[in-house]
Amino acid sequence: MKRITIAALGITLIAGALLQSGQAEAGARSYGYMDMKSNRTFVPIRYLSEQLKYDVNWDPKTKGIEISKGEDKVSFTLGQKKAKVNDTVKEMDAVPFKEGGTTYVPIRFVSEAMKLQLEWDKAGSALVFQNGQDAHKLPVISTTRKISASTPIKQKHQSFNIGSKRLSATIVEIDLLHPNIRLGVGIAKGKTGAVDSLKHMATVNGAKVAINGTFFDAYTKSSVKVPYGYIVNNGKMVHQSSGDKRAAIIFTKDNQVEIISGEEFPERFEEGGVYGGLQAGPRLVTNGKVTVNPVKEGFKDPKIVTSGGARSAVGITKDHKLILMTTSSATIPQLANAMKQAGAYQAMNLDGGASSGLYYNGKYLTSPGREISNALLVYRGK
Repeated sequence: MKRITIAALGITLIAGALLQSGQAEAGARSYGYMDMKSNRTFVPIRYLSEQLKYDVNWDPKTKGIEISKGEDKVSFTLGQKKAKVNDTVKEMDAVPFKEGGTTYVPIRFVSEAMKLQLEWDKAGSALVFQNGQDAHKLPVISTTRKISASTPIKQKHQSFNIGSKRLSATIVEIDLLHPNIRLGVGIAKGKTGAVDSLKHMATVNGAKVAINGTFFDAYTKSSVKVPYGYIVNNGKMVHQSSGDKRAAIIFTKDNQVEIISGEEFPERFEEGGVYGGLQAGPRLVTNGKVTVNPVKEGFKDPKIVTSGGARSAVGITKDHKLILMTTSSATIPQLANAMKQAGAYQAMNLDGGASSGLYYNGKYLTSPGREISNALLVYRGK
């Protein structure tokens, strides 16, 4: 993953011990807020303690804050600009404050005092803390972004003007930062090579939302319909790829989602943390720009390279929402433009044609014309 070192960010990081729900293990989910107005960065002292394993002490009488690790120590006083780094008094450009029972300190000052590296992952809209050999990656959202307790999943129909064409699409949008949302992969009848209806895959897995996944050998006369590309389910590689360049979607247990090339997939999987993954392609949108090159990814079939047809796509917005889209007739470039207009910052194509299907809340929004090999699933807990 390409990372760009940052000198300053306007981010107010709030570490939330948010529990995952559904069928996966519960786990903490953290995220940050970007405050463009103040252009200041603050982090809760609880985050420094729990995630970065710093020694943090809070004195309610003096309102003093002490953060230390090894020989490095920084001391603050709530509401005051003066701080002490080891035995040297320094002045900050932002003051520690307390809000909603949580105490915040300026992260830029802390990072310099504690030799903590900060990096910005542009593709993932996330802040990366490099603490020795350990990297802690936090999604970042704007202060205007609200995580709704009642509507983490939204469904809509939308039309897009693309050149002279008006393209109609069905969309389901999922808030990846919501504590009750979890992602998964559905495998037809629990084994690679089998096929099943998208609705049944969703139902037996208890998923709220499902969209068709990878390409597969749909036209063979054999009872075994081999899927194409990498498939990871519950942290295990259940199907290997031939090593081609086709785009893939991967995600962690705490809903950190990325779209990567097939060339990157083996290394990313070996690094650990990949809970689910599906390879399909081609790539549609990269960092907010349409980037369609199916031939470069190894596609030769006119159905992908030149022709129009029923399509399915998955995308990620800059503020960490998942976009699932189906449309009845589009070329790959038209699909890419539609995904960009829908707000996708990263996006890729999924299997299409008769495989294209979208399921939500007990019914089809788009009905597939055949049984399929696998699916991307979304669970919503209570």
